[in-house]
Amino acid sequence: MTATLVVPTPTYILDGPCPGETWEERTPESLGLRRSSLDALAQHVRGRGVVVKGGYLAYHWGEYKTPGDLASARKPVSSTILLYAVQDGLIESADESLANYVPGLRDINGGKDGGITWRHLASQTSGYGWSESPGAAWSYNDFALALYVDTLFDAALKVDPTEALHKYISTPLQFEDASHFNAEIKPGTRRRGRIAMSPRDHARFGLFYLRGGTWNSGSGGEAGGRQKQLLRRDLLDQALTSVVPADVPATAGVDADMLPGQVSHGGGKRTNANGPGQYSFNWWLNLPDEHGKLLFPAAPQDTYVAIGLGMTRGLWVIPSLDLVVAWQGANWSEDDKVNPGKPRSVHNEAAQFMVEATR
Repeated sequence: MTATLVVPTPTYILDGPCPGETWEERTPESLGLRRSSLDALAQHVRGRGVVVKGGYLAYHWGEYKTPGDLASARKPVSSTILLYAVQDGLIESADESLANYVPGLRDINGGKDGGITWRHLASQTSGYGWSESPGAAWSYNDFALALYVDTLFDAALKVDPTEALHKYISTPLQFEDASHFNAEIKPGTRRRGRIAMSPRDHARFGLFYLRGGTWNSGSGGEAGGRQKQLLRRDLLDQALTSVVPADVPATAGVDADMLPGQVSHGGGKRTNANGPGQYSFNWWLNLPDEHGKLLFPAAPQDTYVAIGLGMTRGLWVIPSLDLVVAWQGANWSEDDKVNPGKPRSVHNEAAQFMVEATR
């Protein structure tokens, strides 16, 4: 029997400014931030990144305007485009069967994959490529993610992924830098399904969530412009409250058939032990796992994060602090790229610097 999971209602800050064509910068001190803690965060993370406080660009380091591969931190972007497709009536709901678009799912594994829904894929509980039925087990599965993304753009929206990215995300949020799918994952190598975006534009995406799906049309990011609801609040709520129950088991690892020619956009079928109790529509929520441990003990519990490559790419949204932080290229060792959840992990230390900056 699945345990009851109590997920807090998301907190949004609806009346703050949003950037226009350029992002208004203010000093950390004018926004009540401690510069020494932000300096410590930048030195700890390295790479490049930005800190947004109250809707203003408060701090940045490295080449923060340069687009780079978001790795798995791209996943909430794809799921947000899914929610736009629901809003536009192009997809019935997150609980619609993928077999409506990929009939071959009904023909493999005795038909059990015919029950895979968009929600299963966005929650990493599809059972695709494994013996379990949809919803029965957890697996951080990048083959399933590729099925999700390719079906979304090729079969449901029937549009080039970059075109959809610009229509739903980059253009309405007035991105300042280039953004596209087919990001370069290493020099000379690009891979379909990977998103390139700069840290400051990734932070705009995070602020869009903090603003509850609204965006301020005032010029220059000034407060007082007309707030427009771009994505329905109930759909945004769905993204942040559809958490995998904490007692959902990990896959037993018994292989099952996948569709002919199935590829991964990067990664394998079972790449992360964390998830149940903390994962919702590709966002990581700072909620207790089955042992009662928070993902980031140093961060407020309302924190939610997009994570890529062991947090070497990250987007943090902390409503209670009115804070958004985005970075890429953290130069952490392979030993550091462990699952978060430990007080002395590099991820939690980064959270501690963020919190200290606001005190």
